[in-house]
Amino acid sequence: MMRQKKELKIALVHDFLVEFGGAERVLKSLAEMFPEAPIYTVLCDREKFPDWLKNRKVETSFLQKWPKFFCKRRKWLLPFLPVVPETFNLRDFDLIISSSGAWSKGIVTRLNTIHISYLHSPMRFAWDMNGEYLKEQIKCRALNFFTRLVLNYVRVWDFAAADRPEYLIANSQYTRGRIKKYYNRDANVIYPPVSDSMRNCELNLNLPACRQAGEQNQNAKYFLVVSRLSAYKKIDMIIEAFNKLELPLVIVGTGEQEKYLKSIAGEKIRFLGFQPDESLAEIYAGARCFVFANIDDFGIAPVEAMAHGVPVLGIGRGGMKEIILEGKTGEFFDSATPEVIADGVRRLRENENSYDKEIIKARAGEFSEERFKREMGEFIDNVYANHWQ
Repeated sequence: MMRQKKELKIALVHDFLVEFGGAERVLKSLAEMFPEAPIYTVLCDREKFPDWLKNRKVETSFLQKWPKFFCKRRKWLLPFLPVVPETFNLRDFDLIISSSGAWSKGIVTRLNTIHISYLHSPMRFAWDMNGEYLKEQIKCRALNFFTRLVLNYVRVWDFAAADRPEYLIANSQYTRGRIKKYYNRDANVIYPPVSDSMRNCELNLNLPACRQAGEQNQNAKYFLVVSRLSAYKKIDMIIEAFNKLELPLVIVGTGEQEKYLKSIAGEKIRFLGFQPDESLAEIYAGARCFVFANIDDFGIAPVEAMAHGVPVLGIGRGGMKEIILEGKTGEFFDSATPEVIADGVRRLRENENSYDKEIIKARAGEFSEERFKREMGEFIDNVYANHWQ
């Protein structure tokens, strides 16, 4: 079947290529499955291109030509973003696979083109996090009315855009439920991939990443956060908890809250910024526990930590319920407040000796890159059989 699919003209579409998190890891696996497929995206930061993208054909939107001031402040682009994916010229392709957390599912295709959309999430700020977004973004009352009008327009567009793909794939059962609620459509579930390089790294405390994290020996391990430093990730709540606990915490990632988070962090909290995969694997391997506080649709970073036998302390809602086996691969806490997170740390430390690293690694292996590519391949085979045979 793969021989026949190569005869199809295939394109990949992704929201933004300006930072590299879990959604971009999904795109990377899709790009490996279809090495000849061009990638279309709203904005791309070519200075941050990872190696796997450097030789790919990447097509960007008209926003790429706008001043960098706007491109680095994407919230100012919100009124224009619904229009952007509709401007991509995709009429020459037979099959399009979009990797969408917001915009790319809204592409317009010709009648005979099949569009499969892998949905990382229904648009959070337009639906279930609408109130939080307004509270966070609106600093001037004069903008309140205008912003609400724009968000109402975005919700109408988003509902219509979700009806355009012929097939929807959700990254978790939790996301599938949200797709049903907000878009009134069903979706297949294919869990995102965890890179083999993350699962096959052994701890070497003499490597630079582990030294940078402040480790001198295996008995002084740190707690770990790997995340975009955005408000909805609740990193501030984790920092406040660890300020009280006075335990070592390492934070990997960048984002708009970085300056603020550093200003509230105590002396035992270290920020390592962006780390490439090879360094990140070392940091995971040196961690005592991974901490995850926001209600997310899945969460690749916790699985990457588990791939090294590291237990996860996570909020007991959202995609975490599909990842953590309580008491075996980690612990849950009920809400993202410093006191509740601190209590979760206490329980995890009490149970620390009962965790089996091999069980934790085996659980992470259920979300492998090989499994993702196999399931995506089977799904596309079925689409091929239904439409081109």
